[in-house]
Amino acid sequence: MTVILDRAAFIRTHTRLMAVPHAPEIVLHLADEATALWQKTEDELGEIGLPPPFWAFAWAGGQALARYVLDHPETVAGRRVLDVATGSGLVAIAAAKAGAAAVTAIDIDAFCEVAVGLNAAANGVAITAMTGDAIGRDEGFDVILAGDVCYERSMTATMMAWLQPLAKAGRTVLIGDPGRTYLPRDHLEKRAEYMVPVTRELEDLEIKKTAVWALAGA
Repeated sequence: MTVILDRAAFIRTHTRLMAVPHAPEIVLHLADEATALWQKTEDELGEIGLPPPFWAFAWAGGQALARYVLDHPETVAGRRVLDVATGSGLVAIAAAKAGAAAVTAIDIDAFCEVAVGLNAAANGVAITAMTGDAIGRDEGFDVILAGDVCYERSMTATMMAWLQPLAKAGRTVLIGDPGRTYLPRDHLEKRAEYMVPVTRELEDLEIKKTAVWALAGA
């Protein structure tokens, strides 16, 4: 419990509540600089080798996916939704705002569970936040949302091997991605495309053309 409280205090101290550029209906605890925050995380918590602070930024794929869900609430309304590799919880919050019956947000980084809780409260929505790996599990979710999960070859392969059977079984599987190298376009159908503002701390451009894709069978 002490570690969780420390993480919450850390997040409040080193971020500020800001509207998401491409989904301004949502506010998140966001940081200005990735490298500085990463170093502070290790220094102040005394933990070396922590993952990058993905939870402190609104990534392009997540912003696009959140925008799509807010603009197409029928995608999630009345349905059980899983936001995998949730980070800040941006996409999960969008699903809750769009009328999902229940939303679960999961990430392998324990910081994300705390960040999602804080961000959900800031937006007045209820989300079940969990630390863990969703891959390989099927807990009956109607909709699976995944933003920015194709930035590594191995991660993409593992993620797709899990998601494709779910899509074929009739689940709605949507992926937000700014055209990263390992995105498996052959298995995807483009649903929408946006020009998403991002920070140069994270990307090579300040505006990223980002698409929302439905996995084949969805």
